[in-house]
Amino acid sequence: MAGFNKVVHSYEDAMAGLQDGMTVIAGGFGLCGIPEGLIAQIKKMKTKDLTVVSNNCGVDGFGLGILLEDKQIKKMIASYVGENALFEKQLLNGELEVELTPQGTLAEKMRAGGAGIPAFFTATGYGTPVAEGKETREIKGRNYVLEESITGDFAIVRAWKADRYGNLMFRHTSMNFNPMAATAGKITVAEVEEIVEPGELEPSQIHTPGIYVQRVIKGSFEKRIERRMVRQG
Repeated sequence: MAGFNKVVHSYEDAMAGLQDGMTVIAGGFGLCGIPEGLIAQIKKMKTKDLTVVSNNCGVDGFGLGILLEDKQIKKMIASYVGENALFEKQLLNGELEVELTPQGTLAEKMRAGGAGIPAFFTATGYGTPVAEGKETREIKGRNYVLEESITGDFAIVRAWKADRYGNLMFRHTSMNFNPMAATAGKITVAEVEEIVEPGELEPSQIHTPGIYVQRVIKGSFEKRIERRMVRQG
């Protein structure tokens, strides 16, 4: 990067520095708003023993699911096994460590990590296996579980628009997890649909300020539908 210009022109540069054993936080929800090209680059790099934090692990053959094929993921922190048969198989066979986390708690873990908050209390999961081994506390007559926040060596996100300074705008369902993930990485890489010049984004509409983002790359996206549902005629 030169000065405030955070644009890189290759996926190799975008993911430079990723090493075995690192933690990667990935934005997106299902197959919506996922950084497809950055995930493919991790696959290409053959980086292994990764801890990956994301709502789910894509599907067989697409999204984060492609990282399961060569067992690049050692631990998955997610809220949902989803439509991924390989994820389920590796979980049941003990080949993949999985930490299932309630969806809202997972989002807050990312947000808190980005805000420098080490832990927080939530009522979600109290009295269930989610709370096993964790500190609990009664506050104003209600029981809560202490959850630690999450940060990553890398955060990979998908945005609609960015400027060269790294300011990001997300669109529709890609608002799920991407803004929180973007703040929680030591190195945050944004794969975007469009890069504009500084000043072209309306300041009040910027979702993630560029101070959180280290690299921006323009991607091309397949935008696959996870499960097609049509009305019967």
